[in-house]
Amino acid sequence: MALMDFIKKQFIDVIHWTEDDDSVLVSRYPMQDMEIQYGAQLTVRESQAALFVNEGRVADLFAPGLYTLKTQTLPILTNLQNWDKLFQSPFKSDVYFFSTRLKLDRKWGTPQPVTIRDKDFGIVRLRAFGLYGYRIVDPKLFHTEVSGTREHYTVDDLDGQLRGTMVSCMSELFGESGVAFLDMAANLSEFGAQLKARMEPAFAKFGLALDNFVVESVSLPEELQKVLDQRIGMNMVGDLNKFTQYQTANAIPIAAGNEGGIAGAGAGLGAGIAMGQAMAGAFTQATQGAAPAAAPAAAPAQSAEDVVALLEKLHGLMEKGILTAEEFAAKKAELLGKLS
Repeated sequence: MALMDFIKKQFIDVIHWTEDDDSVLVSRYPMQDMEIQYGAQLTVRESQAALFVNEGRVADLFAPGLYTLKTQTLPILTNLQNWDKLFQSPFKSDVYFFSTRLKLDRKWGTPQPVTIRDKDFGIVRLRAFGLYGYRIVDPKLFHTEVSGTREHYTVDDLDGQLRGTMVSCMSELFGESGVAFLDMAANLSEFGAQLKARMEPAFAKFGLALDNFVVESVSLPEELQKVLDQRIGMNMVGDLNKFTQYQTANAIPIAAGNEGGIAGAGAGLGAGIAMGQAMAGAFTQATQGAAPAAAPAAAPAQSAEDVVALLEKLHGLMEKGILTAEEFAAKKAELLGKLS
C-alpha cells in the first residue's frame, strides 16, 4: 500500500491557481515530473482562463468553472494524443493560467520630449503623461505572440512595448491635430479618446483589450517652460515703460538700505546723464553748418496728473533722505513751470 500511495502522489488530481499579486499576467502550473490524473479536477476562477499546451501545441482553453478532465472535456488534447475513450491513463501537459481581470492604474509617459509644429510657438517639444488599463481577452493569442513558455509573465514585462506604442501614436496625433499648445489642456479628454481608438488595434494584436486611456497632462520641458513663463509675465506687465518706472521707484529705497547702494544708484544715474549729454553733443555737431531747418516740434506738455504723480514720488524720496529739501523744491518749481 505504501508503494501505491507513493505512486498516486505522483499524479496531479487537483489543478488550480491563486494569484500571488496584481502584477502577474500568466503563470505556468508547476508540473515538474508529475502527471495529470485522468478524471482530475480543474478549477478556473472568475477573472481567469486556463490553457493546456501539449508538446508545444496549444490545445484546450477553459473559461471559469469546475471541470473533470476526461476525453469529453479535453476534445482537442484527446485528438492530439489519440486516446481511446476506454483508455484512462495519466497524461502530461503544460497548463498555463491567465489573469483576465483589468490591469488598472498603469502609467505611461514620454521618456524624451517629442517635437511637433505649433501654430503659436513654431517648433516645440512636448511631454505627456497619463494612465491606462487593459485586460487579456485572447489567451491563445497572448501565449503564442507574447508570453510563450515563460513560467511567469508580468505587467512590467509588457509595459515597455505598450508605452512605446502609445508615445508613437501620441506624437502622430498631436502633430496632426493642429491644436496649439496653450489650448491642449482644454482638449485632454478628446485626445485621450482619439489615442485609445488609435491604439486598440495594436493591443488586439497581442490578445489584449485596451479598456481606458487617460491623458493627464501635456507640458513643455523645463527650459522651454521658463521661456513661456517670461512671455506670460510680459503680457501681464502690459506697458513696459510704466513697468520700468515702477521697478526703478521700488529699487531706489532698497539701494538706499544697502552699503554703497546710493553711490551705485548715483553712478548709474550719472552714467545715464553722461550718455544723454554725449548724444546731445553728437546731435549738435551733426546739425552745425546745415541749412536752417524748420523748428522742431515742441515736446508735448506734461499733464497736471503726471506732474502731481511725479511730485508725489519725489516727495517720497525726500522723506527717505534720498533727495534734499532744496533739490525737491528746485525740481518742484521746474515741473510746475512746465504747466504754465
